[in-house]
Amino acid sequence: MKILAVATTTALSLSAASAAKNPFAPKVTPKNPNSSYIGRLLSKARPTPNSQLRRLEDDAEVDISSYSIKFEKCQYIKQYADERDEDIDNVLETKRFVIFRLCPNDSCSSDSCVSNFGEYIVDMETYLESTLQHKQEEQEQYCQACEECENDDGAAGDDDAAGDDAARRRRKLVDVNCNSCYAQCQNIENMEENGYVDAAEYVNCAKVYENDNTGLVYYAGAICANSGRRIKVGLFTDEACSVYDPDVAVDQYLKNDNGYNVKLSYHLLKQTFVADECVASCTKVDENANDDDQAEVEVSEVCENLYEAAGKCETPYGFADGIDYSNSDNYDTQVANEEAVCDFISTIESGHFDETGEVVIQGGTAVYASSVQTTGGQKFALTFFVIGTVGLAAYAALLHSKIFKGRGADLSAQGAGNMA
Repeated sequence: MKILAVATTTALSLSAASAAKNPFAPKVTPKNPNSSYIGRLLSKARPTPNSQLRRLEDDAEVDISSYSIKFEKCQYIKQYADERDEDIDNVLETKRFVIFRLCPNDSCSSDSCVSNFGEYIVDMETYLESTLQHKQEEQEQYCQACEECENDDGAAGDDDAAGDDAARRRRKLVDVNCNSCYAQCQNIENMEENGYVDAAEYVNCAKVYENDNTGLVYYAGAICANSGRRIKVGLFTDEACSVYDPDVAVDQYLKNDNGYNVKLSYHLLKQTFVADECVASCTKVDENANDDDQAEVEVSEVCENLYEAAGKCETPYGFADGIDYSNSDNYDTQVANEEAVCDFISTIESGHFDETGEVVIQGGTAVYASSVQTTGGQKFALTFFVIGTVGLAAYAALLHSKIFKGRGADLSAQGAGNMA
């Protein structure tokens, strides 16, 4: 797993980075018609063959359909490069990570997601690919339900009435406001005509500007901002998007097909790092089910993909529905892997890396989190060493005093002899 590989090599990266110059909790879901409707469906839900996320090698089942994704933090980390570019005089490469939690549904605020949750770390590319796809689908469903609002006044026949009922159920699931949704969807549809472009189109590193005369080249890609609490689009000077240029405005170098400058719209991207609400629910309910049906509840694709790819830290937080390794033949290895991931996440959350991925230096020392504690034997040995050192120093001082006293006496005797 890439996360484990990075976690186990963090110490080496910290040592290398320290030698260099030292150069993001969602709100509780309101009790609205949407949440009440889903709650009634869930009360009648029964497991289906697809409702479990996956079956592990040791037949352990994991069902996270009652949880939601909560964004925690975005972080760059510089570490030793697996493959060094000969054109770049640097042995380090920049890795981009996102820490997120799986909190029980409707408990994504900072003061409610405090138990029975899991904490995870995944590369930023995977996180943005999964969450942006999910948000794009939600946006399409929202605007589709908005178009169906005009059918609320009734239908001419039974078939139309049945279709109208289905449309109402879809609107409940997406919580569409028929009074305001039209203007919102029109703004999204006419974005390019208004001189904007979706920022989500630029999260993957790609060339956006090149001047053949000056040789200036810029690449656009996702960056961590506001101490990791936000994700934005920035400009880089290399094709790997590792050398960020903070002195230029990204809008200045973005142009449409007609050569005109465009501005970035964060309406979609900002939903992937919301501060006081869940990013996405892992509950996927059949939109065609009615109140009397036993709705089939499955795990949403966004949660499935992220859980599959992420490094997991679940045991310390009492995550009830996590992976149970107790009967696994590789129990000790799994526990060690989880401890490595937990330590790695703790290092990041403790603020021991700056926004560029460099290790934070305090007093000439690279500071990073560690779960290692001093044992009783180590404390005794340290105490014995300190006391012994002090004792030796005192003894040396005593000897020094005696030597000088003896030498003084000899000199006195010699002086008396000469005078005689």
